[in-house]
Amino acid sequence: MRRLNYGYLAVVSTLLLVACGQSDDPELQSTTNDSSSALVKEDAGTSMSASGKQAYFGNLHVHTSWSFDGYTNGSPTSPDDAYRWAKGEAIPATKKGGMMKIKRPLDWYAVSDHAEYMGVFKNMEDPDSPFSKLEIAKDITSDDSAVAFEAFARVLDDMNRGKSDPQLSDPELSKSIWQDIINIAEQHYQPGSFTTFPAFEWTSAPDNRNLHRVVIFNGKQGIPELPFSTLDSNKPEDLWKYMNTARSNGANLLAVPHNGNASDGLMFQLTDSYGNEISKEYSENRIKNEPLYEISQIKGTSETHPDLSPNDEFADFELWDYTLSAITERPTKRQGSYLRQAYLDGLKFDMNNQGNPFKYGVIGDSDTHNAASSVEEDNYTGKFAGEFNREHRLNGIPGYEEASKQQIREFSSGGLAGVWATENTRDAIFTAMRNKETFGTSGTRMQVRFFASFNYDDDILENNGWESVVYEQGVAMGGELSGMASGSPVFVIQAMKEANGANLDRVQVIKGWVDGNGNTQEKIYDVALSDNRTDGSQMLKSTVDISTGRYTNDIGASSFLLTWKDPEFDASQHAFYYVRALEIPTPRWSTLDAIALGQDPRDDLPVTIQERAWSSPIWYSGQ
Repeated sequence: MRRLNYGYLAVVSTLLLVACGQSDDPELQSTTNDSSSALVKEDAGTSMSASGKQAYFGNLHVHTSWSFDGYTNGSPTSPDDAYRWAKGEAIPATKKGGMMKIKRPLDWYAVSDHAEYMGVFKNMEDPDSPFSKLEIAKDITSDDSAVAFEAFARVLDDMNRGKSDPQLSDPELSKSIWQDIINIAEQHYQPGSFTTFPAFEWTSAPDNRNLHRVVIFNGKQGIPELPFSTLDSNKPEDLWKYMNTARSNGANLLAVPHNGNASDGLMFQLTDSYGNEISKEYSENRIKNEPLYEISQIKGTSETHPDLSPNDEFADFELWDYTLSAITERPTKRQGSYLRQAYLDGLKFDMNNQGNPFKYGVIGDSDTHNAASSVEEDNYTGKFAGEFNREHRLNGIPGYEEASKQQIREFSSGGLAGVWATENTRDAIFTAMRNKETFGTSGTRMQVRFFASFNYDDDILENNGWESVVYEQGVAMGGELSGMASGSPVFVIQAMKEANGANLDRVQVIKGWVDGNGNTQEKIYDVALSDNRTDGSQMLKSTVDISTGRYTNDIGASSFLLTWKDPEFDASQHAFYYVRALEIPTPRWSTLDAIALGQDPRDDLPVTIQERAWSSPIWYSGQ
């Protein structure tokens, strides 16, 4: 049997398948700080918007049956379904039944179907569509699954080689599909209550190594007639050229790379795509076009890896250690694959007058291929339609090889993008993304904020108007700390648990810098700990009941508000700082599935996880 070998379409197509709580929050626990003498202040936790900004949660990495791999893997969903789901409506999960519904609607959403043959296969089912008249359409829509499989394999094998089918990529036909994507986003945009963005995904995957980017537009003004696909070019530099041209024609757009963990060192390589030395012009072009990076999603977390950060006891969170095919070798190159190392490499480039090509803010996101970014662990419905059945996603889809089954088991439930914006509109949310006043989570709706200044008073939090002062006198996450250093800067950090969610374990500051010998260094500070702990090595005991999947909030804190100073600050060193906030242990989706199926949790998967949030960094250039 031939294999579909585009991305992890190396798994057998579902065309061949046999079949298609928490406790109440107790009183806030006391909090303590680490040896760096941070001031920790209990926060009432009722509002984080005194500055005029609020945290809005959404996703911009969402696929439907209009993506080739969504369609070939059995999704019945459309872009319209995706937006309805994000607003709280139930939508179909499979062609054979079942419904999906989010428990708490999102604030904003963007459908970003793959640019490669966008909507073509799905439109072959419509007798009124020109694509249904193509010769290959008869095979693609055949009731004989073997015939359909072979037709898909031919097309996708050609895609893997960068060969475009001229009929399937006819620009005159493709324009109408792209316009439909834009129009559907427009129809669902409700300024002030629900925001949408036109978007697509550019799907470059040389040798199954991930270089994908989601491209998002702030409205329809200046949008090109067609999206840019890997069939046009698999080089990021050419994507940026497309974006620069669109910008000169009035479009407001940005790109978001993802899954460096599956790139085997390509995502943050130390040269350009052609092997040339990084130049300042390259760095400026890259970060102008892609200011954000997707730090966590269904295909794992790309913050760091234990091989790169051996002293980080939380570095092994939701690792997905694959390229885009279950039948190829595992990644071997850690450098170039993970964001923290890229931040460090970026500092060195900047010191060498090459600019910093890796000056990314962060978001979390989904990568669902079934319209619904089911980030809730107790409401997880899988990445593809075939995983809606919990027996299939946990114990294996019939007909799949074991390697592919294990990839699916190791999927995360996905992440969320948090933005600090003045209102729930395109302009406000897009501005927050452009300014990198963003944070990513592993799926929780925890909120984090991070500020820094050489001008803050140590007792700034005693001021009732501190939320205005931090903006007036300092810089928010995503920014550059400026001014003459007259001592260590003061950092202001705020973290708040999700309403009705798990309490917080701790808040950490991750620092990276270049030392006097030109070597990169990193250090993790536990700046706030719950439950009267004074040592970050003291772990909270899990309250998860493995027999029921329940946990309690008898441990942890509902929020943290603190100031912190770097006890080892050196004004001569280039550095970055970002916040990581962790929840107490809660059950992973796979554990909840096992309980529902009446079986023990698998011993090759984590039983519990500590959901987390990451802020965008604040950078400092040494003097």
